Amino acid sequence: MSDATPTVAEVMTELAQLEDARTREVNERHGDDHGVNLGKLRALAKRLKTQQELARQLWRTGDSAARLVAILICRPKAFGRDELDAMLREARTPKVHDWLVNYVVKKSPHSEDLRAAWFADPDPVVASAGWALTTERVAKKPEGLDLPGLLDIIEARMRDAPDRLQWAMNHCLAQIGIDHAGHRARAIDIGERLEVLKDYPTPPGCTSPFAPVWIAEMVRRQHDR
Repeated sequence: MSDATPTVAEVMTELAQLEDARTREVNERHGDDHGVNLGKLRALAKRLKTQQELARQLWRTGDSAARLVAILICRPKAFGRDELDAMLREARTPKVHDWLVNYVVKKSPHSEDLRAAWFADPDPVVASAGWALTTERVAKKPEGLDLPGLLDIIEARMRDAPDRLQWAMNHCLAQIGIDHAGHRARAIDIGERLEVLKDYPTPPGCTSPFAPVWIAEMVRRQHDR
């Protein structure tokens, strides 16, 4: 790729050259549909640097690898509220969805408006983004949040929620228990009764996503500091 401002076609060609069958196989097991090693993808984005218009063009290709590059080279605050809403609804693969929420929406001046709009969306993938943004607020800016109300919703709906939404609700449950001692006993009780992710395979040295275990471990670490 030339040092001059690259075209979408040039970026797509480089991404195609980085495609690896083994990487695609691993990614597809997690619901993603590209075969580009993320370290190499990040290196490409680092060379491109910030280019908002190129980011928009790459996003419009619909290609997951191109969209991941777009997320890394965009200016998060340059997207309008409705533009971000449309992008989120198009982001159906887990990695594109997660990066869009964490790297773009969380840095946007529209994040709170979108959090409130997505939280109760009938589309569970969209709703999971609302819950992810809510978890961010639980941890960093809980003022104004109805934590008992959130626990009510989690208690009533998490066990039967679709996978992506269930995971996001479980994270919120754990975050409430970790950061808010007054709600910790209830959060642990909800986790123990619902047993969501209790048997999730966890590699050695990693913390289980089962909320009671997750809460206990993170609180222990806080006390050890």
